Amino acid sequence: MAEQTGNAPGAQRFIPPDADTIDALRTAAGGCRGCELYRDASQTVFGRGDESARVVLVGEQPGDMEDQKGLPFVGPAGRLLRRAVDDAGLDPRHLYLTNAVKHFRFELRGKRRIHQTPDQVHITACRPWLVAEFARLRPEIVVVLGATAAKALLGPSFRVTRQRGELLPWPASAQHPEDFQRVPVDNASERADAPQARLLATIHPSAVLRADDQDKAYEGLVADLTVVTRALPE
Repeated sequence: MAEQTGNAPGAQRFIPPDADTIDALRTAAGGCRGCELYRDASQTVFGRGDESARVVLVGEQPGDMEDQKGLPFVGPAGRLLRRAVDDAGLDPRHLYLTNAVKHFRFELRGKRRIHQTPDQVHITACRPWLVAEFARLRPEIVVVLGATAAKALLGPSFRVTRQRGELLPWPASAQHPEDFQRVPVDNASERADAPQARLLATIHPSAVLRADDQDKAYEGLVADLTVVTRALPE
């Protein structure tokens, strides 16, 4: 496992100025060296889903299975999230899934790779990819899954436990709203105001798997996602 570094060059230098689609960003992200996590991860795990998705879900980082497959939310937490999405009545065709950090951070114990929470340096280094993704998306609602995603979008003072399930204005609630207020129109040289949307924070599905009372934690996650379902116009 790569040792933690006190600083990182950041992802901005690896984002091509002419990358005007999610696919182009995904291709460029494969060569990101914005922090040390790329050295031990198998690959970059970028977001997936329709660029016109009505709901964007932002998680923490890829896990072991996501790192192997190169897709977000395909491990145990991803399977639980898909079940919760179904139980909340959200249409999976209208979702875009991504993570605040695009490489798997882990500690090697024997042959097992044990998840390690990304540090602020990793969140900060990877944040330009998240900003670039949002520049190509037009969500009606953004769902923040857990503390790491909340730090990336809403800042370190935001507490999911205090405001979970509450609909907030987006991008006004962002730590740096200006990063999300102007988006490209037809090409990178023309920009317009992003459509006003809303944001909801909830727990990460992996927190359900770690909970002492998994049934209660799962019900809470579904309840929060149901708020999203009800807030979407018909």
